[in-house]
Amino acid sequence: MERYHYEKACSYRKCGIIGCGNVGATTAYTLMQTGWFSEMVLVDLDMKKAEGEAADIAHGLPFHTPMDIYAGDYSDLADCGLIIITAGAKQKPGDTRMDLLRTNARIFQSIVKNIAIYNQTAILLVVTNPVDVLSYVSFRVSGFPAHRVIGSGTVLDTARLKKLVGTHLGVDSRNVHSFIIGEHGDSELPVWSSANISGVDLAHYCESCGRGYDQAVLDSLFYDVRDSAYKIIEAKGATYFAIAESVKRIVSAILRDENTILPVSALVDGHYGLEGVYMSLPCIVSRAGIRQVLEIPLNEEEETKLRQSAKKLKEAAQWLEENALHT
Repeated sequence: MERYHYEKACSYRKCGIIGCGNVGATTAYTLMQTGWFSEMVLVDLDMKKAEGEAADIAHGLPFHTPMDIYAGDYSDLADCGLIIITAGAKQKPGDTRMDLLRTNARIFQSIVKNIAIYNQTAILLVVTNPVDVLSYVSFRVSGFPAHRVIGSGTVLDTARLKKLVGTHLGVDSRNVHSFIIGEHGDSELPVWSSANISGVDLAHYCESCGRGYDQAVLDSLFYDVRDSAYKIIEAKGATYFAIAESVKRIVSAILRDENTILPVSALVDGHYGLEGVYMSLPCIVSRAGIRQVLEIPLNEEEETKLRQSAKKLKEAAQWLEENALHT
């Protein structure tokens, strides 16, 4: 019944993007090139900025599939099937993602309330950091069912891990299969216990290609993944190309009803004995949003680290409930 109502009320061919900073504009440009949408509306507190980005992107349309790209306000989101939220304060050099929490939670409370005035049937895709807690804020404030409130989660972190492991082993990164789960941030963790190279156990593959399985080397690769955003921000001020590609991958899973497994941020309710927290676990993503959150096998160390990550996120969400959220 929920799915039928969603399909009747919204258009999968119309997308809204809130926030026209580096991430929002790059995401809009990346999605424009796909040809998936016939209409895209950009919403920003700075209307002039939204108009400029919309015009700049639209001028490239003669090289792509025709569509209508324009700046608008919240009322223009009324019939969007998908609304992507990238608005918020920037992460500055030296800031952790959790440093952004106080400011961005207040921003999000206003954004999500305005969305809900005009549209209560879309899928919300949250990209702004700290993405797990802001996904929780969006879920709480919107009143939407959890399967239609999705965070970009550790999709990008997982891609970064695949790239570094692939380079280390001299193999196509698309053949590397592993996940980073938990917080999209400092307490995230790699799932080495089930990692494989196209079905070949990672340890066995390392031995067979003559490199040997060195946990210290793998841990070093993970630390590079965990800290990569900080390094990029220090070097160029912001990250936006790879996250835009990550958003594109999630959007593809939704629009094409792929039932693809991605480590997006979702409401965890009973998995690993955890409840009431948004964080990344492998999820089946389809046109309905999150079809299912998966409980993949973890070894004892991984499960302990996952619980620690969940505890950190739950404490942040609880602080917001007590001090910032008024719904």
